Amino acid sequence: MYIVIVGAGNIGTPLIKIATSGGNEVVVIERDEQKAERAASMYDCLVLKDDATTKDTLLDAGIDRADALISTTDQDATNIMVSLLARELDVPNVVSVVHNPEHMDLFSRIGVNTMENPQRLIAEYLYRAVQRPSIVDYMRIGEKAEVFEIRVGKDATIAGKTIQQAASDELLDEDMLIVAIERDGADRPITPRGNTEVQVGDLVTVYSGEGATPAVTDVFGHHEDHTTATDEASHES
Repeated sequence: MYIVIVGAGNIGTPLIKIATSGGNEVVVIERDEQKAERAASMYDCLVLKDDATTKDTLLDAGIDRADALISTTDQDATNIMVSLLARELDVPNVVSVVHNPEHMDLFSRIGVNTMENPQRLIAEYLYRAVQRPSIVDYMRIGEKAEVFEIRVGKDATIAGKTIQQAASDELLDEDMLIVAIERDGADRPITPRGNTEVQVGDLVTVYSGEGATPAVTDVFGHHEDHTTATDEASHES
């Protein structure tokens, strides 16, 4: 892919590393001389020290043949201007970081894929790690639903049961779905079926429409303090 990355700061730099390591042709636009020189010296990419909010700069970056543009600056105004120009120049895939949640709708209206402020997401992730230590990893979907990974404990009520049995015993309600199981000794994740047995030590990926509530984590043998979860819900609201 031919990718234009705007910004070589805290977000752009690791993105440049990932994109170049993946064998993509990468052009970086960065106004700050020090950041531009650092990116040019560290990664196999073309770096333009220029203003990405002008059409000429984007044309110099080869935007006419770009498969994607990703804007990563710390200013929403800059990101929206770059995104508007990229859309005007018919870039197939335009992605931008959005720092102020109130601006998300604006980016959406012009057809830009967005990512919420990564610093806030990291903070939320760290908070969750303290509040709900049983959750290995998670991703929120909409307001309440979550996909998360959790290890099956030795006291889990679901351990030793097939998924069909767990559903019959109402351990898995209609808003819960086990989507993958990683098991020691297996060379690949197990795709769950009705007759798949959940075992102690399994790392299961779960979709829950209500999120990783105590009632959900209890099923997998993690009897965490319900008050803590309530405090967390109040914090997130």
